[in-house]
Amino acid sequence: MNLDLRIPMGLMFSMVGVILTAFGAATNNDAALYAKSLGINANLWWGIVLLIFGQAMFHMGRRAQRQAEKLPSEPGKKSAARRGH
Repeated sequence: MNLDLRIPMGLMFSMVGVILTAFGAATNNDAALYAKSLGINANLWWGIVLLIFGQAMFHMGRRAQRQAEKLPSEPGKKSAARRGH
């Protein structure tokens, strides 16, 4: 199995980013919640950062996986498609 680790990692970071961004957007006008962070909506900003990072990881993994599929197989190894007798 040739699964690039960046694909599930990117999906995980993207999901957490979506959750944080949604929470930050929903609580954007709550000054008491963000008083400790000097009025900065840290949930919204870090959610956006995680979403961008997750998408970048996912797309890099997909690109690498597509490039690996285009490469010819090694001459000593049997192809996965040629199983059987």
